[in-house]
Formats: sequence, C-alpha cells, structure tokens
Amino acid sequence: MNPTPPIEEAYTLAALAPVPSASATQNACKLCAPLGASLVFKGIAGGVPLLHGSQGCSTYIRRYLISHFKEPMDIACSNFAEQTAVFGGGANLQLALENVCRQYDPALIGVATTCLSETIGDDVPMFIKTFLAATPGEPHPPIVHVSTPSYQGSHMEGFHRAVRATLGALAKGRAGAAPEQVNLLPGLLSPADLRHLKEMAAAFGLQAMVLPDYSDTLDGGQWESYQRIPAGGTPVAAIAAAGNAAATIELGHTLAAAGDTAATDLHTRCGVPALRLGLPVGIRHTDVLLQALADISGRPVPAAFQAQRGRLLDTLVDGHKHVNTVRAAVFGEEDLVAGLAAFMAEIGIHPVVCASGGASRHLAQVLHQLVPARQHAGMKILEGADFATIEEAVAAAQPDLIVGHSKGYAMARRLGIPLVRVGFPIHDRMGGPRLRHIGYEGATILFDRMANALIETRQAASPVGYTYM
Repeated sequence: MNPTPPIEEAYTLAALAPVPSASATQNACKLCAPLGASLVFKGIAGGVPLLHGSQGCSTYIRRYLISHFKEPMDIACSNFAEQTAVFGGGANLQLALENVCRQYDPALIGVATTCLSETIGDDVPMFIKTFLAATPGEPHPPIVHVSTPSYQGSHMEGFHRAVRATLGALAKGRAGAAPEQVNLLPGLLSPADLRHLKEMAAAFGLQAMVLPDYSDTLDGGQWESYQRIPAGGTPVAAIAAAGNAAATIELGHTLAAAGDTAATDLHTRCGVPALRLGLPVGIRHTDVLLQALADISGRPVPAAFQAQRGRLLDTLVDGHKHVNTVRAAVFGEEDLVAGLAAFMAEIGIHPVVCASGGASRHLAQVLHQLVPARQHAGMKILEGADFATIEEAVAAAQPDLIVGHSKGYAMARRLGIPLVRVGFPIHDRMGGPRLRHIGYEGATILFDRMANALIETRQAASPVGYTYM
C-alpha cells in the first residue's frame, strides 16, 4: 500500500528557495543531536541517558528539556576536561558507567556521543567492551551506543539514530510470531499524542511497543519524594521482543522518503513488515493510520473513531470562513512541518513558507506530494535554514499566521504576526507536553487553536471591537 499518496500529480513549486550561504548560523532552527538521543532514552523504562563529552552539553540539553516538559531531568555525563580532550575520554566513560550503575541501578544506559568526543575520535564501542570485560561476574544493564555529533545532524537525526541503535542492540531475531503486537515508532510527538497513539492501537486489540514512550516519564503525576528514574517508559523486554511483532508502523513523511530507517532495518534483520506512514495530522493521514491498524489486527475501525471523524468534519465546516485562503508560515522539524502543511491543504490554509533547520533533502519532495499546486503557487521551502533566513522569507511573504515552536516568538513579535505554538520546544507557555496534534481529535484541537488565533488578531485590530462572530 502507498501510505502517503499524493493529493494530485506532483508539480514544480514556483519558488523552491535554496538557503543562501552565510558565514555563520544565526539562531538555528534546530537543536543538537544528543538532545534527540537523550529524549529517546528517557522514553525507555529504567533508561538513563549518558553523554560522552563535556558537562556543558548535558546542561544545555537538560535546560531545553526541562523548560518544555516541566519535569526533572537527569542526564549523566562523562565530564570532559582539557586533559581529556587531548588524551581521550576512555577513563572518564568507564568511571561514568560505574557511577550510573551504582547510583541509578538502571535497566538500560544509552551512551550518546557529543561533538568533542567524536572530533577527537574516541572509540566508544571499545570503551564499553573494556568496561564490561573488567567486571565479568557482575550483572550489567544493556548499554546502547549511538553516534550523535551535532555537526552531522539536528536533534531529529539524533532521535532517529537512537531509536535504530536501541532496536539494533536489543531486538535480535524473530523467535515467534506475535499477531497482536505492533511496533510503533512515532517520532518526536508530545506525551499527549503518545498516549492517544497507544489508545488507538489498543482500540484494535493490539499491544503496542512504542519507542520511545515518554508519555509518563516526562509528563507524570506529582511525586511524594524525588525519583531518580521516573516511572513509565517502554520496557526493555518489550523492545527485545520487537522482532516478533506483526508489523512496524513508522510515522513521518520525510522519514518515509528516506531509504534506510529503524523500521527497514528491523525488517531486514527480523522480517517484520514495515509500514512507513505520514504523520497522522488531519483527516487523510489519520484515515491511513487507522486503516493500517485495521489491516494488521483484522478488525474494522471502531465506531468511536468514526464519531471523532464526524466531529472534526463538522468543526471544519463551522470554521471554514475563518481559515479559508489564510496564508501561513510553518517551521520546525521536517516531519512536523510536512504534517502541518498537509493538514493546512485540507482546510484551505495556504502555507506560503515551509521551513526547517533539518537538512534531509526530502522535505521539498514530500511537500510536492502533499500540497496541491493550485493552492500554493509561490510557496517557499527552506531546508537547513536558520531563523535569520526564515524571518526574511516570512517578512517577504507577509502571512496571516505563523505556526511553530517558541524559538519563533521573537520573529513573530517583530513582524506583528500571531504565532500558534506547535512542536518542540515550547518554553514560553504552559502545556507543551499536553498539546494534541495527531488523530481526528488532535486535528480538531489544532484547528480551533489556529482559527482562534486568527479571530483574536482580527478582533484586536477591529476599530469597533466586535464581540460576536
């Protein structure tokens, strides 16, 4: 099946704009690769992320994750110093592994490298083997290593590499069929979206192995005492059994355009069928996901989802007058930008600028398939962009609405355009972890937020201050 069929024939955008060369990045529209890997390891039950590099890297990452999720965030570090940068960090990493095992008793340690350790050429797999060989009689948790230098990618590259490395280390082979198990690789979604995704799978009688699942570890309840490792996350045993699943569903439009991913690697090694679908934002791609779950389970789509779909359609009809022909700029990580653009195409909003700091080189190809040319002639697509470039494009396009995360607030304020906060990070508003985007209900919530932002702006600008819509 074709998970993301084009809405109409592919076309050539009127203004596919390459990012002009510059001497330096000015306010990057991305975060560092180890951050994405740390987020994955925080979504594994008993998992502890360990950065092999300087303490500043872990502090920077903790700051961003804490400001978004509003939860405590322990990220271990091998604490490079000047001498370590010259002579290598093997001793530091082995000491860090010892400390993490002693202090946390983790179920898994995820070792992510930083720019410094990668630049000096530290042989991290050898360091891990040396650590394990030094204490052969002692039990050790699985140690997953992922290479995440930020000069080779954004936080999303680090995220996807960590998912693949974890499956590669733990899911070893197909020991038997589990027709009611499905692997869900959702990408960087909100905890609220992850919870809804699990509810969707459960409605079809499927047991979902979601990797990562930080819906509890980064959005849990109040503690009576501090927990070094929050409850929740995907159990290591469930990840190890991923090779027995009936199928793997991997979400992400640009990820699906890539040739080699965690889902395809698991298919090659274990024979698990891989379904690579677009992000289920809006009607069309939620339809595709639900049909995939129906095909895997052999059950029809439950009536509850049909009712949600009906409410979404009614919402779109009721609010069409507020969004039709509205021009919008959208920015963020590539899969979210593609998903939002596809949703905008459904509801009549024209995404005149689509920008990302990611540089997979798949975003333009995917948008060609998702966005009808008749709606979006002249749309600019910016890949590998920083906010200086994005702001220049947005200022030229003069959209009615900007959709993206909190790093775009300064741009929106300078240009006087309302910003609807979506994605990661959201650090200047409450509720980032609880924002819903996926499924019919998520699309309904997202539509209301965009429509209300437009209404509020028009209302504030009205000379009469009208009070009735």
